[in-house]
This record gives sequence, C-alpha cells and structure tokens, in this order.
Amino acid sequence: MNTEMRPGSADIKKVIALAGNPNCGKTALFNALTGGRQKVGNYAGVTVERKEGGLVTPSGLKLSLLDLPGTYSLDARTPDEAITRDVLLGRVHGESRPGALVAVADATNLERSLGLVLELKRLGTPVVLALNMMDLARGRGLELDIEVLSRELGVRVVPTVAVSGEGLDALLDEVDRLLGMEPGSAQPADPVGTGAAGCAEGLAVRGRFKEVDRILNFSVRKAIAPTLWTDRIDALVLHPFWGALTLAVLLGVMFQAIFSWASVPADWIEASLSSSGAWLGSQLPEGPLQSLLVDGIFAGVGSVLVFLPQILLLFFFILLLEDSGYMARAAFLMDRIMGRVGLHGRAFIPLLSGYACAIPAVMATRTIDRPRDRLVTILIAPLMTCSARLPVYTLLISAFIPRKAVLGGLLNLQGLVMFALYASGIGIALVVAWILNRTAFKGDKSPLLLELPTYKWPNLKNLAIGLLDRSKIFVRRAGTVILSLSVLLWFVSSYPKAPEGAAEPAIHYSYAGKLGRAIEPVLEPLGFDWRVGVALVPSFAAREVMVSALATVYAVEGGEEEAQTQALAGVLAANWSLATALALLVWYVLAPQCISTLAVVRRETNSWKWPLVVLFYLTALAYLGAWATYRAAVALGLG
Repeated sequence: MNTEMRPGSADIKKVIALAGNPNCGKTALFNALTGGRQKVGNYAGVTVERKEGGLVTPSGLKLSLLDLPGTYSLDARTPDEAITRDVLLGRVHGESRPGALVAVADATNLERSLGLVLELKRLGTPVVLALNMMDLARGRGLELDIEVLSRELGVRVVPTVAVSGEGLDALLDEVDRLLGMEPGSAQPADPVGTGAAGCAEGLAVRGRFKEVDRILNFSVRKAIAPTLWTDRIDALVLHPFWGALTLAVLLGVMFQAIFSWASVPADWIEASLSSSGAWLGSQLPEGPLQSLLVDGIFAGVGSVLVFLPQILLLFFFILLLEDSGYMARAAFLMDRIMGRVGLHGRAFIPLLSGYACAIPAVMATRTIDRPRDRLVTILIAPLMTCSARLPVYTLLISAFIPRKAVLGGLLNLQGLVMFALYASGIGIALVVAWILNRTAFKGDKSPLLLELPTYKWPNLKNLAIGLLDRSKIFVRRAGTVILSLSVLLWFVSSYPKAPEGAAEPAIHYSYAGKLGRAIEPVLEPLGFDWRVGVALVPSFAAREVMVSALATVYAVEGGEEEAQTQALAGVLAANWSLATALALLVWYVLAPQCISTLAVVRRETNSWKWPLVVLFYLTALAYLGAWATYRAAVALGLG
C-alpha cells in the first residue's frame, strides 16, 4: 500500500472500518470482534456517535476498528451518512482514512446491500465483504456460490454469523491479507472524491442496481423462499388495531416490570447503602466530616443508585425491541397516528429512544431527511420520559401510591400510574407537534419509506454489552455529576451555621435555606415549599439530582437519626400532601430540566434560538400544568 498518499499515512494500517446498511448486523459484528474493548465518543465538531474498539489479527497486528454509522449510499442525505462518507474519504479533521474496509451485508437482503459494496469498492481502499446473518439466509433456503460472488464483485467474500462467531477467524485472516497488499494493488480512489453514483466513471444508481442483479443472477443457486411465518407475525404487529394493542401491551409490561421485577434488587441496594451509611456515621465523631459523608454523599448519591435496577430494566426492553427487529415495525405502525399531527413516521424511533435519554433522541433525528420534520421532532423530544426522570417518578409513586393489585392481580396500581406518566408525555408531545405543524411549521407530511429488518432472536451478548455500557454511564454520572452536586448542596445547606439559640432549624439560616425562601413565592401556587425549590435548582443540571437533593435537604434539616431511620419516601409521605406530589409529577413530565439536552439541541440546530425556545415553552407548560394539577387536587380534597 502506498504510504505516500497523504499526510499521516504512517498510521494507515492501524485503523480499519466497518461500513454497511442499517440493520445489517454491523454492530453485532463490531461487538463480536472487539468484545468489551470499546470506547464511545463523538466526532469532532458534531454529535454523531463515534464507536471504536481494539482487536488483534491472527498475525498479531493490533488494529483499531471503527464502527461507522449505517448508510444506504455514499450520496449522503443525512448527517450520519455524511460522517460515514467523510470518514471513508479522509475528510474528517483528526481522523485518518481507514487502511481497509470491512463491508457488511445482510445475506437475507443482498439486493439492497450490494449496491453500497460497489460504491465502497470504488474508493480505492482495500475491501473485504462480510456476508452477515448467513444462518438466517440458509434457514430461509438461500444457496450462494461464494467464489462466483467474490469474482463478480471483485472483492473477497467471507460468510459470517456475528452472534455465534462463525466466520470471524476467516474474516480477520482476510483483513491481514488486505493490510499486507502491495502498494498500488488497490483500485484507485474516485478522482471526484465523493464515491457516489453519477461520477465520471461511476455507475448511475439505476446502472448500479442492474449490476447487482447481474451479479446475483450468476452467484445465487437458490433464492430465498418467502417466509410465511414472518408474514404472519407482521400481519398481527402491523395491523391497525391488533398491532396498536400489541404495542400498548408491550409498553404496559415494560412499565409493570420496572416496579415488579426491580423491587428486590432495589430493596437490596437501599438496605446495603442504609446500613453502610449508619455504620459509617457510628464510626465517626459528630462534626462536619460525618455530616458530609452521611448527609451529603450517602444520602445524596445513594438515593439515586437505588434506582439502577429500574433504569437497567428500561434499557433492557428498549435494546430487546431494537435487536429483535420490532422497533422498525412500531415506527411503521405509529406513522398513521403520528401523521395526523404532522409528524414523520421516522420520528417514532428517536422519540422512543428518548425513554432512555433525550440526548440520543435529539441526535437520532439525523435519520429524518427533511429539516422541518427533523426540527419539530427535536422540539418535542424532551417531552419523552427519559430514564433520569425515573428516580423521581419511582420515589413519588412509592411514597404516595399504594402497592395495590388491580384487574384480578394482573397489574398493580403503581405500574399503571407509571404507565400513565409515560403515556401523558407522548400525548402532550403529539399535541405540541400538531400545534407546531399548523402554525410555525406548516407543510405537507412527507411519505414514510422504511425498511423492515429481518426478525431475529436478540443476542444475549449484545444485550449484556449494551446494559454494561449503560451501567457504566449511570454509575459514572452518579460518581461525578451527582456526587459533585450533592457535596455542593450539602455545603450550601449546612453553612452558614445557625446563630446560638436559634428558634428555627439550622438549614433555614444556610445559603440553601435563604435561596429556597427567596424563590418560594414563585413556587407556592404549585404547592411547592422552599425545600422543593432548593432541590429544583440543581436538578436543572441533571433531573435525577432532584432525589439526592431532597435526601440531602431533609437529612441536614432532620439530623442524622432521621436520615438513618426513615427512608426518603417515608419522609415525603409524612411531610407532603398528595396534591403536592401530583403537581411535582406533572412538573417533571413537562419541565426541560437538563442542561445537557439544551446543549445538544444547540449543536444539532447550530443556533441558540431553538434551545431557548425549548427552555421557555416547556418551562411555561410545566408551570401551568403543575398549577392546574395542584388546584384540581386541592378542590378534590387531596391537599
């Protein structure tokens, strides 16, 4: 390989890239090749995710494997596709052009997959084709002549099954061979530098797919037979009524599981942290250090870590739906409903990913082609009930909603309330989208063109890697952001000290107490006192800090004995009315309390206008919604 092609080419053999269509099993192949040796970040200057992992080839060569965003063509139409194109062409600042490419194709859908392979071949970078999901293709009757396919494509073809590891050794052998090619043996790169159809020598789109048909006519000995069982499943899950009912049942099971399945590990974590905090308090003399550790760190961070099982269950269900192929069906099903309010069907997947976090939800809108549709989706994405709200919901529901069986024991009341909170976020998002699409964003709804991926059994290894990554993110957040804010809140809640002989609790004289009382008149119409105000301020940095902030405030105010003997849910139940709890739940359904989300909106829209719009319109909605809820609850005698 010619190392004089460009600056920095000494590193050309150290980086290889995976490229392929969405839903071709590329991420599963990446996980299989790298295992846990992965790191995730963003490309410089953009919020497109950059996933990189390490591997060692059979020859002992240490490589960095880059998992590029899925793309159907190098003629980019979305930001994700543009990043893939630019990385492959060496146009991204700080990124060296890959020394070799592993093109990944879905063996069950070669007509769609091979067009991109032909484009990648023209880039001049050595290419090997990983023909993935071969187990599914064989099971559906596909018979291929691999040698003929390789000859007609002009690239080596390696059949693989990423989830079982089949073909991975042969694939790495081929990577070794590619990286050892003689200089100039690869085809020269497209002189225009796009790699897209329509170049001087490039194939037109229609011509490219005629070439795909020609290749398959030579190499396919037996085509894939119709899979009646998948058609039968789709007849159910895509049916206007039965499909909607199926989706509602799946979401209902998910929210019931958050309470039912996670209660045992959550109780275990809570008991362990409580006993550890009590033991630590007994080992230290009374004073600032004891208060910091017990009231600040254990009460603050520990109160959030308790909710790790619920958050992992939420991510488990989302990853399960994605890996099985159902998520795209849900988007197709929701297109009819979302179309009535002017939303594009592709908005469903970003909005559903908002259940995990609003940040990837905003970033996932890059798959939406039209800027108008994308911007409307960004504006309503923060209304999705993210996992950071889950600790607040769980705390308030546990404190004020009884664990009562309903419908003959099939469901419990706490789970139904949780489902209602999630559903209300979706409902309000649809109303806001309807208003936006009839005022500031008038226009016709674009048709939905969506690929329905092959059904497959979710891979446990991929699920485990995904959950491990989410656990690390949550624990790291608890150990950095929440810890820092808990220590800060403990300090402002503890100092300055109360004067000698003060009649009120010491926290009333602290910075936090003074701040809370200053903003209390604004929050009083919502049923919130100064303590809630103190907790709301730091929760703008991270929503779940609300729990740790309340724990710290009540621990400092009530003293060590109360903090150790009474769980936070019990403290709230003893001090708050149901009307206040309901108003705070509505506030959290609507409020834009996440600085990180606003920062991502700024980066995705390249404007300060839209994050400010999100901040002000959602804050106004939250205030009005909490006020109306509190007043209605008081009128019903719940205050």
